Amino acid sequence: MNIKILWADDEIDLLKPHIIFLEQKGYQVSTAQSGDEALDLIFSNNFDIVFLDENMPGLSGLETLSKIKNKQPRLPVVMITKSEEESIMNEAIGSNISDYLIKPVNPNQILLSLKKNLENKKLMSEKTSLGYQQEFRQISMDITNRPDLDAWEEIYRKIIYWELELDKSQDGGLEEIFKMQKSEANTVFCKFVMENYQDWINGKAPERPSLSHLVMREKVLPLLKSNEEQFFLIVIDNLRFDQWKILQPVIENYYRVEQEEIVYSILPTATQYARNAFFSGLLPSEIEKRFPKFWVGEGDEGTRNQFESELFGEQLKRLGAQIPYNYHKILNLSAGKKMLENLSNYTNKKLNILVYNFVDMLSHARTDMEVIKELADDEAAYRSLTLSWFEHSPLLEMIRFLQQKKISIILTTDHGSIKVSHPTKVTGDRNTNTNLRYKTGRNLQYNANEVYEIRNPQDIFLPRTNISSCYIFAREDSFFAYPNNYNYYVNYYKNTFQHGGISLEEMLVPFVYLKSR
Repeated sequence: MNIKILWADDEIDLLKPHIIFLEQKGYQVSTAQSGDEALDLIFSNNFDIVFLDENMPGLSGLETLSKIKNKQPRLPVVMITKSEEESIMNEAIGSNISDYLIKPVNPNQILLSLKKNLENKKLMSEKTSLGYQQEFRQISMDITNRPDLDAWEEIYRKIIYWELELDKSQDGGLEEIFKMQKSEANTVFCKFVMENYQDWINGKAPERPSLSHLVMREKVLPLLKSNEEQFFLIVIDNLRFDQWKILQPVIENYYRVEQEEIVYSILPTATQYARNAFFSGLLPSEIEKRFPKFWVGEGDEGTRNQFESELFGEQLKRLGAQIPYNYHKILNLSAGKKMLENLSNYTNKKLNILVYNFVDMLSHARTDMEVIKELADDEAAYRSLTLSWFEHSPLLEMIRFLQQKKISIILTTDHGSIKVSHPTKVTGDRNTNTNLRYKTGRNLQYNANEVYEIRNPQDIFLPRTNISSCYIFAREDSFFAYPNNYNYYVNYYKNTFQHGGISLEEMLVPFVYLKSR
């Protein structure tokens, strides 16, 4: 240990036993008897922490603190005082102290403050590493024990919890072990989906998840009917469960989490299919059949999600729900700012729907822009970039405004995304769609052992572009690549975030009910 402490107190001689105690613990302690002497020592030496008496003659503790922070704002300062006056405490805390102790202090208080301020990260990292090592075996057993829907939700929650905790600890060795366990979980989960998806989608399974087309009916409308307050339904496109958990602490400054669930995206886990299903309450082939003017196919021109409001209105009619609503879609920053400026005009209905596309744009930019590639080099960086965007976005300002109006929020998404690593070769004709995680068309050539294939699209209620069309879905972290110019294609898209296939990250997405504080 080579931690250097400065202790400034005009009665420093009376603190000799405390100083000896710290030196016996391996700390190096320097002393000062005034604020001026403390500043001279601080500005000519490198200290790790300062203990500062609040009530010293001459330059007071608070005045000394101000001068320290002006020169060395990151130096931890622990204020020690005889006074319990709230005004002094508030002034000290407002000056960014690291801790506040009331005299007389005992050696253990000092030691605890040191550990909290200087060794906290190390202790937390060690605790996290030990905790994950202890739970690793249980998670592995849960994965291999043929988990059902409830078990998969619990496994995924644990995986995300430990992923975020290991981000903080930065234990490189455990990080590699975790990646292997998460990969194993995705392998087993993909098999689980392939075994059960057709039964889920056709209503033949004894139990099924809340899929995209059922979420409005099973989750949203019951909340609207059982609560008198107004609601904002915020659909952040492409929001993964781990990204929600990163945003949660910020949102909880304004809202309480009343309900947090995991719902399932349908296949393909892509906006055209999952979000249209969410708003319509129908599966894609049902939308195409009932409302052909609202469905834009893979080979058609035009935006594929331009009729969400109309589809939602039709769903309300079918369900006999008389719910007045507004609908808005934010595609870029300027649209977000404009919405924020006029938000007070959009809070007059029982339900106000806001589709926010930025996370989807971020994931695509991750593919297309070299700068974003550098900023979001891995999963942790991708989460960090999402948080940074959110903290400076009009969306957070909207949430603050809604909290002041006591308007409840339902926060959810249509699908997630996964960082792809392994190319899978596929060929098709010129009409084959371009998505990297699912393909539909005729004359597709692929290795059936590497994909989830649906030869008859109607089996899972997907539109058929022509009589011989089929669908294939990428599994785990694979992505489809054409043999032509194969190496360039693989290098360009490897380690980018994509969606459309089968993985925990794409299919298991958050559904959260928030109530204002």
